[in-house]
Amino acid sequence: MAIIIAQWFLNVFGVLLADYIIPGVVVESFYIGLVVAVILGALNLMVRPVLIFLTLPITLLSLGLFTFVINAFLFWFVASFVEGFSVAGFGAAFFGALVVSLTSFLGRKFLGAMR
Repeated sequence: MAIIIAQWFLNVFGVLLADYIIPGVVVESFYIGLVVAVILGALNLMVRPVLIFLTLPITLLSLGLFTFVINAFLFWFVASFVEGFSVAGFGAAFFGALVVSLTSFLGRKFLGAMR
């Protein structure tokens, strides 16, 4: 259970870091970051595998790089209905999702090393 909470806070940190680094990403408060991390986690758990399966030919042709586009659209989608979280355009969504993904990846590697 502690690992799940730690990963959740890593995602919150990633969202807040994207707010700090990427000019088009705006998170108004820490609470909004918590909500965005929960919704992104749920979408990545339930919707992302379906989207990857549906776009499998494009994903294979691009050698997996199309998954970054899927992540960007999910990031942008969350911004469309969460008050206090906004993304200026696809470029901001792409780089914001990239920051969140890298933060989560590096944090999981660090947590895995602590076990």
